Amino acid sequence: MNLNQLRNNIDDIDKQILDLFMKRMELCKSVADYKKANDLPVFQGDREKQVIDRIKVLTNDRELESGTAALFTTIMDISKILQNRKLLSDESNNTYAVPDFANARKIGCQGTSGANSETAARLIFGGKQLTFYKTFEEVFSAVQSGEIDYGVLPVHNSTEGSVNSTYDLMAKYSVYTVKEVCVEINHCLATKNNISLDDIDTVYSHPQAIAQCCDFLTAHGLKTSEYGNTATAAEMVFNSTENIAAICSVECAEKIGLHIVAENIADCSVNRTRFICIARDMQVAPDADTISVMIKIPDTEGSLYRLLTKFYVNGMNLQKIESRPLKDGSFNVMFYLDFDGKINDPAVKALMNDLAGNVEYFRFLGTFKNE
Repeated sequence: MNLNQLRNNIDDIDKQILDLFMKRMELCKSVADYKKANDLPVFQGDREKQVIDRIKVLTNDRELESGTAALFTTIMDISKILQNRKLLSDESNNTYAVPDFANARKIGCQGTSGANSETAARLIFGGKQLTFYKTFEEVFSAVQSGEIDYGVLPVHNSTEGSVNSTYDLMAKYSVYTVKEVCVEINHCLATKNNISLDDIDTVYSHPQAIAQCCDFLTAHGLKTSEYGNTATAAEMVFNSTENIAAICSVECAEKIGLHIVAENIADCSVNRTRFICIARDMQVAPDADTISVMIKIPDTEGSLYRLLTKFYVNGMNLQKIESRPLKDGSFNVMFYLDFDGKINDPAVKALMNDLAGNVEYFRFLGTFKNE
């Protein structure tokens, strides 16, 4: 038998598999109707384990057991998605509050005037008065307590990646992401007096800003020290009598009255940071097209593969997946995912329902327009 004949035989078998798959999915729809009529959950763990155990026994080839288990696990995951869509098909769309940025009275961000967080807040709220907080956590706490209506915080930089402290606080506080904006970052090195690079003892800034300017700092042999915020670092330098410098934005340096020693010092010429706007209550903008969730999956073989398969099966693009340690002494992590979708899309509802019922922990974090 030549190669073409072998491939033709495989094509014939693939057609048979497809025909049987379609028949199985039709039966799954009937199962969904039965579960809906009898108020039964889509996910029934015992049934799934029974199917996989039976498949492994029927495989009769130990080298293929894991492969057949993965195949039928995927088929069952597809079935659950299909059943969730069927069960949720009659549900009407939910209505949600719409963000009211125009009439917001109390807005907060971390740092001080001239910070990049202020620039991000201005993109959303224009010239409205802002309240500045010393730490990211104070912003989250103020939003959750109702002290402010909205808070603006950095979440991801195009050069250095995620702002980990923001993700950790999203897990700690019950707030929702309602908008995202992107700010072009133009780092400069600034001092109180007109001194040379050689005379600078220490450079202060937020750790993300220091990391983003690593090449410049290393090339000039500059010692660094972390500070809470680029703008507060600049403010500290202005009030100091020592030969120190800050990494901050050009606008911040000019506003405070610092001397700019060097501009455009970031490692990458295009340096952008995404900021999120958070609120205490869930709000959905009409143009929101991104869903954000937080998930903990079982520490078992294939659990991450199964999670990613759910998005592929639903035809949904995963924009971002981040992981952060649980900080409970274990090595387990919490996953943060952003994916394409509208909150009232039946496919999104089916996926969210499936995730909520099949992972160890699930929380909806918000929806917003991807910028």
